[in-house]
Amino acid sequence: MAESKAASKYQYQSGFGNHFSSEAIPGSLPVGQNSPQQCPMGLYAEQLSGTAFTAPRDRNERSWLYRIRPSVCHTPFVPVDRGLLTSEFDKIPPTPNQLRWQPFDVPAEPTTFALGLRTICGAGHPSTRHGMAVHIYVANQSMDASSMYNSDGDFLIVPQQGTLDIRTEFGCMEVAPGEIAVIQRSIQFSVNVSGPSRGYVLEVFGIHFRLPDLGPIGANMLANPRDFETPVAAFEDRQVEWTVYNKYLGQLFSAKKDHSPHNVVAWHGNYAPYKYNLALFATVNTVSYDHPDPSIFTVLTAPSTEPGTAIADFVIFPPRWMVAEHTFRPPYFHRNCMSEYMGLIRGVYDGKTGAGFVPGGASLHSCGTPHGPDANAFNAASKADLKAERIPDTTLAFMFESSLMLNVTHYAQEHNLQRDYWKVWQDLTSHFTPATKQ
Repeated sequence: MAESKAASKYQYQSGFGNHFSSEAIPGSLPVGQNSPQQCPMGLYAEQLSGTAFTAPRDRNERSWLYRIRPSVCHTPFVPVDRGLLTSEFDKIPPTPNQLRWQPFDVPAEPTTFALGLRTICGAGHPSTRHGMAVHIYVANQSMDASSMYNSDGDFLIVPQQGTLDIRTEFGCMEVAPGEIAVIQRSIQFSVNVSGPSRGYVLEVFGIHFRLPDLGPIGANMLANPRDFETPVAAFEDRQVEWTVYNKYLGQLFSAKKDHSPHNVVAWHGNYAPYKYNLALFATVNTVSYDHPDPSIFTVLTAPSTEPGTAIADFVIFPPRWMVAEHTFRPPYFHRNCMSEYMGLIRGVYDGKTGAGFVPGGASLHSCGTPHGPDANAFNAASKADLKAERIPDTTLAFMFESSLMLNVTHYAQEHNLQRDYWKVWQDLTSHFTPATKQ
């Protein structure tokens, strides 16, 4: 097992999908009811619903927040025209080609997380609560007097460069490269950075992320529920000119407040943001022969209505031992009925040993589009000595996989695209040697 990073400066509550209770000041949480006539300490009671009121109880998600002032205290929203976010994927000319991007540079001008989001690809639409999108973010400025929330869906944030200090309505999370954070629909948050920062974001429109079913694996392994961490209540009572950004139907809007919205003194419920350290993932792999499908590395899934088929899966390729005998060990050549968007957090991915797939970069292999190891990786692995080998701790790649056919935005087609990516397979020459006829 890889060692996890040093302890965070914040406290957390442990568990996935639990009903939590937290209060920053003892006695601030009402006892025995959700909405008393007068809340303790003069607080306002506010419910935040993550599902419909009548959703089945085992999938019903909501929290009660007890705050200094209610969220409704703001000016009307106005559009923020930046042209970098979109959900109009059906209006973009499609491409079935294999695509790969260089890392996106952090701009020189001051840029916050909210204003540094750029949509790369997606499918479906938030108005129908069906679909997903992939974004990247670049940032070099903290959101000291601003916050955002996403009306369209849930954000799964994957830092690649720079630790994120995220303050939410529910409390604070420190999220470093090698960790992830999930911030669900409508939860307000601010991202503070200490330097140039960038990473990836997976957004799902219609359903919340779950742990994947384990089937014959049993009751344990992969991402264990106890390792997910939810913040404890932490508030600020700050009077300041504040900007709230709202992502709504793929567009950004802003409104003004005269105070910080991070004023929740106590809360309880099962709808709250969380983080997870990917070093704690308990990997399953073959101990005999052949290459298991990458679904064995699924951390979280957002399932569709079709059993076993996801709107989006978050999959990692972590440090692990490779011991398969008589086997081509890197990822096999593949034509998938799913779409595969891959990113690299650190190190070198074993399926792409050339210099083109680098930390901060990404690739997209769409439904039915052939892909697989490049020529260098194939030639090396075909002749390798099959001794026990460890994918080192210095390497961590991931995949956003979707059953939907993703369309690539104009921004992504015009920025950082490696136009000659297709050439990495052109040196895969014929090795066919038919048996001599008798």
